[in-house]
Amino acid sequence: MSSQGQEPRSPQSYLPLINKVDNVPLSFDFNTLYRLFLPNDSRPHGFMVQSTVERLPWTLDFRIDHAERVVQLLNSTVKDDEDIGMTCTAAFQRVVDAAIASDSFPSLNKLHSEHFKIIGANHFVSIERFPAPLFGISSRGAHMTAYVKTSEGMKIWVPRRSAHLFTFPNLLDTTVAGGVKAEDSPFDCIIAEATEEASLPADFVKENARAVGAVTYCSLNKQKGTFFPTVLYVYDLELPESIEPQPGDDEVSGFKLMSIDQVKDAMLGEQFKPNCVLVMLDFFIRHNTITSENNDEYLEIVTRMRRHLPVPTSPERRFTVDEPGNTSYLGFIHCGRASFEPSFNKSLGGDYQTHEAYAVVSCAASYFLFISSTMTAFVLKHYRYTHLLR
Repeated sequence: MSSQGQEPRSPQSYLPLINKVDNVPLSFDFNTLYRLFLPNDSRPHGFMVQSTVERLPWTLDFRIDHAERVVQLLNSTVKDDEDIGMTCTAAFQRVVDAAIASDSFPSLNKLHSEHFKIIGANHFVSIERFPAPLFGISSRGAHMTAYVKTSEGMKIWVPRRSAHLFTFPNLLDTTVAGGVKAEDSPFDCIIAEATEEASLPADFVKENARAVGAVTYCSLNKQKGTFFPTVLYVYDLELPESIEPQPGDDEVSGFKLMSIDQVKDAMLGEQFKPNCVLVMLDFFIRHNTITSENNDEYLEIVTRMRRHLPVPTSPERRFTVDEPGNTSYLGFIHCGRASFEPSFNKSLGGDYQTHEAYAVVSCAASYFLFISSTMTAFVLKHYRYTHLLR
C-alpha cells in the first residue's frame, strides 16, 4: 500500500468497459454520416447513419441531400406568426409518428416516449426520447450516486433494474438516474427520480445533493442505425446510515449497500448498465479511489469522461464588447481551440476561418470585459478604503 493509503496497482483495465459506451474514436470521420440542420442555424445538431436516413418516412418539412449528406429542416416550415421551436418540434413529430406507425425501427418498440429537448438549439425544440438517437441528437441524463461513510469504509447504494424493463433488465444501476425531460432541469430530474425510484425524502435530496459535473460520451450503432452523443449530469449524495433507499416503483427490484471493491468487481464483471460504469469511474476519480498512483490508465480514463461532443451543447451566441452581461468563459476556450486545432471545425463541416475570426473576437471581448470588471472592482475598493480614512 502507498504512503497515501491507496490501493496497489491493478492489472485489470476499465478501458474495455468505457469503449463499449464511448465507441466513437476521436479520429472518426464525421463526413461519413449525414448532418442534421435546424432552420437558420449553420451548426449540425445531429449526425445520422445513412441507412436510417434512407428508411425514415420523411415529410416535405425536410430536404434530403444525399450528395452533400445533409438533412435540412426547411425554413418554409417556420411561419412568421408561429413559435419557431414549436414548429420545428411538430415537424420532427410528424416523422416520428410515421416511423412508429410503420414499425420499421425495433429501437422504438412501437411506443411513444417523453420528449427530450435539443440542448444546443437556439429555440426550444424537442423530440421523443426513443427516436432521438436515430436523428443523432444529443440527449441529457442525470445520475446521482448515494454513498455512506461506515466504520468499514465508504459504501455505495446500488439498485438492480427490474426484469421486465425493455432496456438492460436485471443489471445494476446508479443509485438514482433518469433521462431529463424537455421542460426539466437536471436537478428537477434527480429530485423526481430520487422520490419515485428510491423513496428518498425530496427535501433531504434538495438540501444535500451536490452537483459535481458531467460525463459525456458518443455511441454509434450501425446495426440499429443510431448515433448517440450523450450528456450525463452527475450528482453525489452522502446518506446517513439511518436513511436507506427503498424501491418506489416497479423499475427497481431492490437496493444493496456495496463496498467499493464489490462495486469494482461488479463493474469488471459487466454486471452494470454500461453507461453507469462511466458514472462510477467518475465517482472513483473524484473520491481518490482511482488515481495516477494506482492506475496506469488514469489519464486515459479521465479524458474519456469529458470528451468533446460533435453537436452544440448550448445555444448560439455572438458576443460584442459593448453588450452588457456577455462575459463568458467560452471566448477563452474558443480562442485556444482555434489557435491549436485548425482542423476542428472543418471536421464537423464548419467554416474554420469564420469560427477562427469569431473566436478571436470572443477572446478579445472576454479579455476586455475581464479587465474592465477588475478595474471597476479596484476603483470601488479604493474609494471605500479612502472614504473610511476620512
